[in-house]
Amino acid sequence: MTIPVTNPASSVATAAVFAQLAQDLHRISGVEQTAAAVLRASSQVINCTHAGLVLKGRRDALRAGPATGEIVAAVNQLQIEQRHGPAPDVLAGGHVVLVPDTRTEGRWPEWAGAAAELGLRSLLALPLATNDGMLGVLELFSTEPAAFGPCDVDTAQALCGHLAVALRNARQEETLREAMESHKLIGQAMGILMERYGIDADQAFAVLRRCSQDRNLVLRDLANQLIDTGRLPEGTRVPLHL
Repeated sequence: MTIPVTNPASSVATAAVFAQLAQDLHRISGVEQTAAAVLRASSQVINCTHAGLVLKGRRDALRAGPATGEIVAAVNQLQIEQRHGPAPDVLAGGHVVLVPDTRTEGRWPEWAGAAAELGLRSLLALPLATNDGMLGVLELFSTEPAAFGPCDVDTAQALCGHLAVALRNARQEETLREAMESHKLIGQAMGILMERYGIDADQAFAVLRRCSQDRNLVLRDLANQLIDTGRLPEGTRVPLHL
């Protein structure tokens, strides 16, 4: 997802931007929209050329989140594939990483070379964390070297506080929606089995669970398949031994 960037305006007070951000986060839902709102705010209160996110998923898998340009997506994909770069370091240590100049950065030579070649000269990367754990990294880029100072770090950390809480809430909402949808699908699949084979709800669920284990299928996917096709995988006997 690419987010358009607006140039920082000196007349826009940081407090007003944060107030608008709070309203936006209250109004919108979903991880992508939440992240996009914070990236827009970042471009207003910090003198960055681009901004992006690297998000931490299940089993510590990393993925590129929304970004303000394709060049950010490119350098993020590189460090995700190699698990070597500023974002993985931030996630591992939970600390702020500052890159004054990618042309002289020696910690991640391949990443720094790619960033410099794309015109990204400096970086400020900060952890997105709550009491529940690390969620990802906010990255602020500039086409100028040494673009970020102590005040930028303080402002960005405040942004990260808003974003981390909002991301956690958005993820919890998405997880709840997924769970409700899964429950609905499984209930529909159970209804099909109950009507077709004259079994009760407990038996129908046992059939689905045993079949998902035997076929190494996620229960939700099995239920969805049954709803779409009207039948269980070939070779499944119903009723199974319950």
